[in-house]
Amino acid sequence: MSDEFTVSGLTIPRIAIYEGAILVLWGIAAYIISDQSSITAMIPSFMGAPLLVLGILSERMPNMRHHLMHASMVLALLMVLGGARVFADFSDMSNLAISSHIILIVLGITFMVCGIMSFRAARLAREAE
Repeated sequence: MSDEFTVSGLTIPRIAIYEGAILVLWGIAAYIISDQSSITAMIPSFMGAPLLVLGILSERMPNMRHHLMHASMVLALLMVLGGARVFADFSDMSNLAISSHIILIVLGITFMVCGIMSFRAARLAREAE
């Protein structure tokens, strides 16, 4: 039994991988579905790819996990801030753009909450030693 922090049985790097993959696939789908095929439809992919890579690197390099997960948290914060634009320009956006922004916000917040819980658990474990 591992003492590694998990959320619903998933480690934080694994959550980063899954969320990154979801964003990459969503961005590609949005690009294909959109009428104009604008590169901006792929913004979720541009945010998801680094999250996916950071998650993979974190699993493969446990000694760097602390730093890689902090970088992932910064990326998740940028996802939330970028997605929050939906609240300012809601009426001028297509349904696809609104969906993309909401996905960025939801996945970004979800990852940040899981990451904060993980950082807190790590600090409590260190203090208990």
